[in-house]
Amino acid sequence: MPVNYSTPAADQLFPVAGVRLGVAEAEIRKKNRRDLTLVALDPGCTVAGVFTQNRFCAAPVQLCRNHLAGGEEIRALVINTGIANAGTGEPGRRAAQASCEAVGGLLGIAADQVLPFSTGVILEPLPVERIQAGLPAAGADLKADNWHAAAHAIMTTDTIAKAASRRLTVNGRTVTITGVSKGAGMIKPNMATMLGFLATDAGIAQSLLDSLVKEAADASFNCITVDGDTSTNDSFVMIASGQSGTSFASADDAGWAEVKAAIVAVAVELAQAIVRDGEGATKFITVAVEGGKTVEECRQVGYAIGHSPLVKTAFFASDPNLGRILAAIGYAGIADLDVDGVRVWLDDVLVAEQGGRAAAYREEDGARVMAQAEITVRVNLGRGDAAARVYTCDFSYDYVKINADYRS
Repeated sequence: MPVNYSTPAADQLFPVAGVRLGVAEAEIRKKNRRDLTLVALDPGCTVAGVFTQNRFCAAPVQLCRNHLAGGEEIRALVINTGIANAGTGEPGRRAAQASCEAVGGLLGIAADQVLPFSTGVILEPLPVERIQAGLPAAGADLKADNWHAAAHAIMTTDTIAKAASRRLTVNGRTVTITGVSKGAGMIKPNMATMLGFLATDAGIAQSLLDSLVKEAADASFNCITVDGDTSTNDSFVMIASGQSGTSFASADDAGWAEVKAAIVAVAVELAQAIVRDGEGATKFITVAVEGGKTVEECRQVGYAIGHSPLVKTAFFASDPNLGRILAAIGYAGIADLDVDGVRVWLDDVLVAEQGGRAAAYREEDGARVMAQAEITVRVNLGRGDAAARVYTCDFSYDYVKINADYRS
């Protein structure tokens, strides 16, 4: 079960004017499950995205990058689960293209105005004929208030659908932000094995949206790790329809700071939901690193702690094995780190300082914190003013079971 997370009710996910979603059961890999999602965008939307850094990136990722770079107005997204269409070579690229062509024919738009997304098993061919057959049903289901269904339709090993929504008043108008994400395993920054889709009815100029999607990803999806594996299909896409009547062309525009903060908050909520639903997770852990010379070195330390199987299994066992945390800090790659200046806390309990165990630390205090479902590891490097956060979870027996049975 996810750690302190439940899917918002359908009526808590606000429709975004200019964006309609439809889902269908296409039997892409399994029967009797929603596995195909179509998103139709009204004319005038701006769209931006960031994608996996894995060199073995999937065919749909390659096509998305090409279509976004081509300059055509994006009018639709098509998302399938079950088969990742990764490690499929030229046949995979043709299958992704055929999916776009099928959407184009259905909606009366060009194929290069469609962004395709796939998630699921790698190295297996995409049954594109099933996508083509399922699209009419997804098209018939298109509606603005279908975010809840879409959140369920993009799941793979997720145990729960992930979604978030906000409304705020800016410059006298109501601005809506709604998003969904999926992911539970193969999670590591740059990016996690996730799909994320976030839309707002604010108008956002293309250059501003391009910057925002990267900044939002860095504050959210690039700050999470479940198991240290970077997937082949990771994608985070942001859509701005402009139909609220509020628009932004520059970061200096009135109200932009508030809209930007709300969009980033939704992205963070979606990213944290992935970690809370990490495969087999029983605990949600925030690694807060401060006192660094740069944000980058703070992230290095955060990732070292968050990726460590030894640290993660200690969290699962509720064992305050402080040596594992200190070891991760030490091998994070900061060559000139003065360990005598490093301090470490578990929540409010100081556990290490001056190169070793804190004089006031008691084992029972550490055990009390480690038994909690949510834990913060705070590290002060004592080198400067920079800070960063990484979100992770523990490793349980179920992680091995889930991944051993993934293809069955």
